[in-house]
Amino acid sequence: MKLNVSMTLGLVVLGISAVPAALGQCGMPAKAAKPTAWHPQYGVARLVRAADDDEFRREDGKSMVGMWHVIFTANTSSGASIPPTVIDNALVVDHSDRTEIMNSVRPPQDGNFCMGVWEQLDRSHYFVNHFAWYANEFPNANPSGIGNAQGPTQIQEWIKLSSDGDHFTGTFQLDAYDLSNNILASFTGTLAGTRITTSTKEKDLVGN
Repeated sequence: MKLNVSMTLGLVVLGISAVPAALGQCGMPAKAAKPTAWHPQYGVARLVRAADDDEFRREDGKSMVGMWHVIFTANTSSGASIPPTVIDNALVVDHSDRTEIMNSVRPPQDGNFCMGVWEQLDRSHYFVNHFAWYANEFPNANPSGIGNAQGPTQIQEWIKLSSDGDHFTGTFQLDAYDLSNNILASFTGTLAGTRITTSTKEKDLVGN
């Protein structure tokens, strides 16, 4: 996913048209069991769980791991305040190895996939460091339908998981670069996610 100054209007129009009626959510299964050790007591061997090295483990087992529908809404552009503007409507998968992949609403020929890593800060808060890698500008006037090459984009996200483990909200910082590593566009704003489950319908993602 690459953003630059020329693509902002196109993304706004495309993003707003794809915003669902409800915002996103997320969640995760229980942590894997930790190694066990034998502890004899009264002559009878029994299995017990070793010390738990996950200080943030939730009793309900929910975390960022899973598939999400995420809406990014910008409130500033290059440091200046703007009306709340949807700049991305994406499907995101957060893996248990703390990597993630995002499929954005934009033409595949101009780059609609990007990847990142995440970490858990405390029981409910997470940080994501995310990169879109050398795609092409969008929108574009190129007759071939493929925009000019652009540099990478970095998105940093600060997320709070809801008490039910199936929703999150947070803030983001997005910086898009040209091929000489100069910032072309910068946005800050809010994001919201909804967990996708086996019961999720297409209409739940795009609205009625």
